[in-house]
Parts: sequence; structure tokens; C-alpha cells
Amino acid sequence: MANHDAPLILSVSGLRGIVGKTMTDEVARRYGRAFGQHLCSTVKSPRVVVARDSRPSGEAFLAATAAGLTETGCRVIDLGIAMTPTAGVMVLHHRADGGMVCTASHNPIEWNGLKCLNSDGVAPPPNEAAEIVQRFQRGEAKAAKPIEADLYERDTSADERHASLVASLVDVKAIRGAHLHVVIDSVNGAGCNGAKLLMQKLGVALTHLYGEPTGQFPHTPEPTRDNLIELAATTARGGFACGFAQDPDADRLALVDETGRYIGEEYTLALAAFRVLQREGRGVLATNLSTSRMIDRVASQFPHSRVLRTPVGEAHVVAALKAAGGVLGGEGNGGVIWPRVCWVRDSLSGMALTLELIATQKQSLSKLVAMIPRFFMVKRKLDLAAIGGAAAVAPALDRVRKAFAGERIDTSDGVRIDLSQGWVHLRASNTEPIIRLIAEADDDPCANELADRVAKAAGLR
Repeated sequence: MANHDAPLILSVSGLRGIVGKTMTDEVARRYGRAFGQHLCSTVKSPRVVVARDSRPSGEAFLAATAAGLTETGCRVIDLGIAMTPTAGVMVLHHRADGGMVCTASHNPIEWNGLKCLNSDGVAPPPNEAAEIVQRFQRGEAKAAKPIEADLYERDTSADERHASLVASLVDVKAIRGAHLHVVIDSVNGAGCNGAKLLMQKLGVALTHLYGEPTGQFPHTPEPTRDNLIELAATTARGGFACGFAQDPDADRLALVDETGRYIGEEYTLALAAFRVLQREGRGVLATNLSTSRMIDRVASQFPHSRVLRTPVGEAHVVAALKAAGGVLGGEGNGGVIWPRVCWVRDSLSGMALTLELIATQKQSLSKLVAMIPRFFMVKRKLDLAAIGGAAAVAPALDRVRKAFAGERIDTSDGVRIDLSQGWVHLRASNTEPIIRLIAEADDDPCANELADRVAKAAGLR
């Protein structure tokens, strides 16, 4: 059984574990079989697109996953190293019945995992994700079999197709005419080639940091302020429109302005939403409960526009977008979901919309950011092992609900409390063995005070 030092995390976001401990070839094969069995229960000889990020462990895991899929009769289309959103694009391109991506997203190098996509190229809804997990847990270890050759093919066109699609949806003439130069830190991840191709198609000069998909991460790969010191310093040298930072599977995008100031991930979605609403005139946006109110302020500038809030997770956001015919969605971790491209958070969409905004408004990124009302957000992580493991989460949430019973509370995903000063969201992570505490207010002291109050009420201090 997995322990706290080497957990195997199974959730609506897929599977993640420690390489060689809880994430092994057999685990990958079993998960591939489980997803294949799920698809075969409704489709005869389903087609499945598979891809991986650039982690060195990914090659063997992807082969094991593909073998598990072909054991169930699935036909596999292997993209090799490709972004998670690129896999989403290619599921739609091939009219496939599903997809699987071998990645641990922003987790450190010792992690790897698997994400599933349905025929729309998006994470399966919670009920289907739970069924896949149950099939995996019921599955027995079997002797390894090689990939069945007649059920397997390669497709090397994925990056080109994705970059071309994104470029076709923005004002390339305006972007080219702005003569922009950007810095991109691709962290030697799966987004290297796609980012390079997109800049070429947009006519944007590129200084590329860690732009080879070797999987050798030069720094902790989550695109946060402390991990992007080099990107900020490079951009600050002058002559650049902005800096972009991708995570290893390139579904997240963080921003640095032309002065080298870390703008962060929350602004990625707000700026993309601003540009899309400019283009559309109005529309419905969707995001999760942990995302900044900046997107609400953006929507308020466009009459008849509104924001739908969902539990954390792409599948929830996409379901809301589809039901409402929304024009853009995403999450405050730098994930932009542009339905015209795909139903997956996509760093290329975020880059293109940001560059189009800079070019068409003829404003620097710092001035565009200043146009959006500023809030202060505190994000804290608490190791589950340090608070008594997963069993401690439910009592902690219950204590918070009781302590703030007089306030507006949303319990669809952990506990979110809305107060006059701001809001706080406490929930267990889908992807790491941690509990997340996020607070937002008009100023930093207030945000920290709100976070402290909820942490104390939860018994987490």
C-alpha cells in the first residue's frame, strides 16, 4: 500500500505517483487497461490518442500504457512528446474516442502520472473518472505483453497542427506589425516545440530559455514567482514585450511583464478573458471556486456577460462552459480553456490571446495589467502527513463550516467562505498529498488575516 512518502494519488484529475515506487510500468499498464475497458464498454475498437511530457520516465510508462490499451482492443495513435492540450486537439482531429497523457504536470521530476481524455478531448466527468479508478483498483497484475503492432500507429504532426490552429484564430497581421520579442521558459518540457512554432507563425521574435524537451527541469517546474527568477531577470534586460512560463505538460501559463515583474498565473485567465470578450462583445465565462475575482471584474465591463463558478478541475469548468455556450473558461493556475481550440487548459491559447491584446491595444503588458482591479491572494499548502493524513481533511472542513455558519458558504468542493472582506477556500488537492488554503482580499494583510482565521478554525495551525 502507498504511504505518505510515496503516495499513489487517484482522483478526477487522473493518477500520479512516485517513479519506481508507486508509479511503475505495471501501474501504467493497468491504468491503460482500465481506461481501455471503460471505452470498450460503449464503443467497438475505440481509437485512443496517447502522448507524454518530456520526463525521462515517460517513454517506458507511455509504452506500458499503450500496451494496456491494445490488450483491450483499443487502436492507439501515439503522438510521442506532446502537450496535454495538444493531445486534446488531436483527439478532436482524429475523431478519437479518448486520449491518455503520461504526465505529472507541475509536480517535481520524481513524479509521473496519467491523465485521461474523453472523445471531446477533455478530462472525463467525475462519475466516469470514478468508474475508471474502480476498474483500475479491481484489475489484477498480468504478465506484460508487447504492444500489438496492428493496433498501433505514430503521428508526428501534432505540434504543427496545434500551433497552426491557434494562430488561425488570432490577428496575426496585428501581432506581426507590433514587432514583438518575448522570452519563454519552457522548462525543457513538452511545450518547447509548440511554443517555438507558434511564435514563428505569429511573427514574434523568441528568446527561448530551456527550450529543448529533455525533461531535465532546470528549476522546480511549477511556474510560480520563486521558480522563475531567471525568466524575470532575462525579461528585465529590456526590449521584450513580456515573458511566458510553461509547466512540463504546458497546460499552465504564468506571465512576466516587460519590466521583469512576475505577474503570475491569475492574470493569465483575466487577460485572456478580457481579449475574448473584446472580440465577442459579450459572453459567459467559467472558472473554479479558487480563482481570483479579477475575472468577475473583467466580465462586469461587458454588458450581459457573467462568470460561472465550479468545483476545481477541468471537467467541471468544461461542463459549465458547454452547458452555457461559454466563450472562455479556465482556472487561476494559469489555465486558459478556449473552446475554439480545445477543451483543455492551453498555454498556447494564453500566449496568443495575450500577444493579440498587447498588439491590438498598443499597450505594454504592465499597463494592461493595471487596467484590471487588483486583489491580493494568499496560497498556502499543508502536507497531509503533517496534519494526520487524508482522514484529517473532513473533520477540518467540518470545523470551518461550523465556525463560519453565519456566512455565505459553498461546499461543492471543500469549503469556500465569502465574507465582506474577501473569500477563503479550503480543500484537499486532486493532484498532491496536500490541503490547499487560498484567500483573497483587497489588500495583503487582510488576505493573510482571513487565511489565518480559517486555518485556526480548521485546527491547521
